[in-house]
Amino acid sequence: MRVIEIKGGSGPADALQIAERPDPQAGPGEIRIRVAAAGVNRPDLLQRIGAYPPPPGASDIMGLEVAGTVDQVGDGVSRWTTGDRVCALLGGGGYAEYAVVDARHALPVPDDIDFVQAAALPETLFTVFTNVFEGGHLAAGETLLVHGATSGIGVMAIQMAKAAGARVIATSRGAAKARAALDLGADVSLDATSGDLAQGIADAGGADVILDMVGADYAGLNLDALRPFGRWVVIATLTGGLSRIELGKVMMKQATLTGSTLRRRPANEKARLAAAIEARAWPWVASGQVRPPIDATFPLDQAGLAHLRLEAGEHVGKIVLTV
Repeated sequence: MRVIEIKGGSGPADALQIAERPDPQAGPGEIRIRVAAAGVNRPDLLQRIGAYPPPPGASDIMGLEVAGTVDQVGDGVSRWTTGDRVCALLGGGGYAEYAVVDARHALPVPDDIDFVQAAALPETLFTVFTNVFEGGHLAAGETLLVHGATSGIGVMAIQMAKAAGARVIATSRGAAKARAALDLGADVSLDATSGDLAQGIADAGGADVILDMVGADYAGLNLDALRPFGRWVVIATLTGGLSRIELGKVMMKQATLTGSTLRRRPANEKARLAAAIEARAWPWVASGQVRPPIDATFPLDQAGLAHLRLEAGEHVGKIVLTV
């Protein structure tokens, strides 16, 4: 099969090259997917530069989410048969013509969703569900503050929060992105490069849950933005991982600061998450309430260009490789 390998080089166009490897085989409890599309995510950029190695036992090929058809079923798998349309969360291996995955980590693709859009679902949907709904306990009628609102995770968070009956305050960089977040359903959308962001959030009433991908630079802002009993969930630290916060405010607000990663979770925990997502969030996908916008697609052999697009930070929604 054709795959994308990291060959070194000074940038994505040089570092990511087409190579050939033997077709993987589905083992017990696994399915093999003939990949039609693979999502591109920020952890892929980190893996390319050696900053985010795959967990033990995972493929060294990049790619954390795919969509396609089941073409091989391992022993002990009863749910899936060859020809089924699925999307799946992977520990690695998505930038390839075939991917093997724990059968419990796959979800059925609704008939009216194409594989490009389906491939944009697993990584971001699992991340938002895990952090906003399980870690952050967002409930109907509450307010979610999401930074980086036009990123793949951001647009998913907006749509899922609205589907759950919550209110959304979005922040993003630039007027165009702020307008895009409104179009995606945010109730309030703030341009982080214009005006007093902290005051804008305060004027919007603050937040019960904050989904934070920024890190250090927004630590004080986030703590101030939290309502009493608020939950601040950190999933990335783009501006650094070290910050100082006023613990007195944490106590006075009875606030919760938490965070998580997804890729290194045990297989059984990912299976539990997949089942919980299918029960609660997958109906939002099937009904059309959650459909991430696709910013751009690139053929597999142009994975380097896809990385350049993601690194530029101008995208709204997801970037997907077609295989």
